Amino acid sequence: MKSNPKIAVIGAGIAGLSCATSLKAAGIDLTLLDKSRGPAGRMSTRRGDDWQCDHGAQYFTARDPAFRAEVARWQHAGVADLWRARIAVPGEAGEHGADFALERFVGVPRMTAPARFLADALPLTVQTTVTEIRPSPDGWWLVSAEHGLHPTRFDAVLLAVPAPQAVPLLRTTAPGLANLSSRANMRGSWALMLRYDAPVALPFDAAFVNSGPLRWIARDSSKPGRPRGETWLLHATAEWSEAHIEATPEAVADDLLRAFAELGAPPPEAWTAHRWRYADTEPPLDACHVWDVDRRIGLCGDWLNGGKVEGAWLSGRSLAQDVLQHFGRP
Repeated sequence: MKSNPKIAVIGAGIAGLSCATSLKAAGIDLTLLDKSRGPAGRMSTRRGDDWQCDHGAQYFTARDPAFRAEVARWQHAGVADLWRARIAVPGEAGEHGADFALERFVGVPRMTAPARFLADALPLTVQTTVTEIRPSPDGWWLVSAEHGLHPTRFDAVLLAVPAPQAVPLLRTTAPGLANLSSRANMRGSWALMLRYDAPVALPFDAAFVNSGPLRWIARDSSKPGRPRGETWLLHATAEWSEAHIEATPEAVADDLLRAFAELGAPPPEAWTAHRWRYADTEPPLDACHVWDVDRRIGLCGDWLNGGKVEGAWLSGRSLAQDVLQHFGRP
């Protein structure tokens, strides 16, 4: 067994960052890669010249003791805080409800902050789209679209990416894992970010919606640490989003703004749409993580563990624990 194995983690969303953090703490020779310009995955924030809006994960909860301790660490670092939102459920109760006693946390000053806090302590390389995991007699080579063959031969490769992105990487090298990943039914979601010149006179800061195209609406500017200005976020339901996944942003905005107006909202001064192709998994596979000890390939992510930020963090952490045990590290 190698005393200090070289391990690659692909994906710098919260699962990959959690996994990489645990590996680095154990002294592993770590490489962390992500195709985007920065970390965070779906804990994302869109920023403009004079506005910002969280358009991916809207908040996170912390029930597991280990994750509660991690969130407390984020709070101490000033990158997370409680969001004491006024929650509503317009119309009749349905699939989506509000637990009014639930503690809802957000990143501060934006949802990306906890991920960036974790990434600052890690050897992250961005804008690197891994297109191939190439086996060798004693490890793995990685090939990316931007840089070709990576110079390091890795002893293990851990994928912290949405299941549909894992499938083509695993199809020839680990068909069993590819088959498992293909079972994940990941669904899209349209997000609409709204800007107003004045506060919107609605008696709530967020709402779970149980009819029409909307699933969730939130006064993003009500979250702690946000800049001045009035911004709102509209999330469409997974079913509506899937049915309109190839629609134009203009068509999506027309439908979602009409539904928002029915709840009493005025037209915005400006809007921006974003299409998430892989927003959630219905249902999650409930495997927490997967570690193929023979091939030394691992999988982690919220699609394996409950579909939430907390589940993603726990998935990455538990995968790291299995990998460290395999390589004889504490």
